[in-house]
Amino acid sequence: MSPLQIRVDDLSGDATRALIAAHLDGMHDSSPPESVHALDIDGLRHPSITFWSAWRDDRLAGIGALKTLDAERGEIKSMRVTDAFLGQGVGRALLRHIVAAARDRCMKTLWLETGSPADFEAARRLYLSEGFTPCGPFADYREDPYSIFMTLTL
Repeated sequence: MSPLQIRVDDLSGDATRALIAAHLDGMHDSSPPESVHALDIDGLRHPSITFWSAWRDDRLAGIGALKTLDAERGEIKSMRVTDAFLGQGVGRALLRHIVAAARDRCMKTLWLETGSPADFEAARRLYLSEGFTPCGPFADYREDPYSIFMTLTL
């Protein structure tokens, strides 16, 4: 199996755009509109966000982003693995890449919001296994029965 290549992505490629669309569709299938916090392509192009894609050979395996909240805090956004690569460690590799990028930027904490429905169980297990702990809402988020908030001290 070829190694996974993770690179900054400008969000212009068809495969990347299709996975973001599928990610948004999945979020809307699992949660009411007011509880969907995933960003569309324009939102992911914000200057405070670095977006990565993970590739194996010429196949998109997953995506993830880091949003700078301030000089010491970052938020993980838009983590998604393509169905063909589920269970192959792509999500963990992307998460570790984002955590390393946050450390390189001298951030002290990382935050994330993920869903509470069963569809998000694998993501929650991944975050917990990498040291994230449940917490309350952060930044502009509010308590929401469809959201679980987590943080990691770097």
